[in-house]
Amino acid sequence: MLQVAGPFVPHLGSGAVVGLSVAACLGWGLVRARPAARVQQAFRRPDMTVVVEAGDVFDQPAHVVVGFCDTFDTLSADGRVINADSMQAQLLERTYGGDVARLDAELSAALASAEPVAREQRADKPLGKLDRYPIGTVAVLGTRPRLVFGVAYSRIGNDYVAASGVEDLWRGLGGLWDALRAHAPLDTVAMPLVGSGLARLGFLDRDSLLRLVLMSFVARSRESVICRELRLVIRPEELQSVDMRELAAFLEALASGPER
Repeated sequence: MLQVAGPFVPHLGSGAVVGLSVAACLGWGLVRARPAARVQQAFRRPDMTVVVEAGDVFDQPAHVVVGFCDTFDTLSADGRVINADSMQAQLLERTYGGDVARLDAELSAALASAEPVAREQRADKPLGKLDRYPIGTVAVLGTRPRLVFGVAYSRIGNDYVAASGVEDLWRGLGGLWDALRAHAPLDTVAMPLVGSGLARLGFLDRDSLLRLVLMSFVARSRESVICRELRLVIRPEELQSVDMRELAAFLEALASGPER
């Protein structure tokens, strides 16, 4: 560093140069230590882009993915079934203005062609909806330019606690990719890191969840285009728990595979 800095500071003494060098190294180290807020990787065959960034899913100029439980519960007449911090609750407030009747009507219309696999008794599940749909069922809501893809990847118990596992998440992602391929193959889609919150997939850290989602997306994209750009949006407060440099290397390795 002295050799680099010296020629540019000819009027400073060696002590000053050393001080500047140390400060520059420390500054560079701080910049390197600061977690990146965005990673982007272009793919070929198919031509697509994957972005992982910190932000708010609902602020993205894109179609939006929202995770649901297998009953597609929203709110009940007697009180809240879904958690106020969940993506479903945010969808209700920010996209439907709190109009649960309109959201439920759209969900019913979107699920009209789906066949429930079970129906709970009201005595066993006093609140919320009773029909249970297969994991991987997707309800396509709204209209262009922004569609909402509600994907069931967790099961809600009659105690109103949602739970999911790796197999459920993988199956849910498969259903989601099929729906995106059918409705948004030329578009940009934003989705949160499903499984990191209330679905009780806590045995996987966020890095592992990100890799699982990305592997599923890239593997299915090799068959045919799912969407032109997938944005995985993580909350800013979760950024410290994600190794973005390792994630960038992982995406580069996926992009440089034999299918590139």
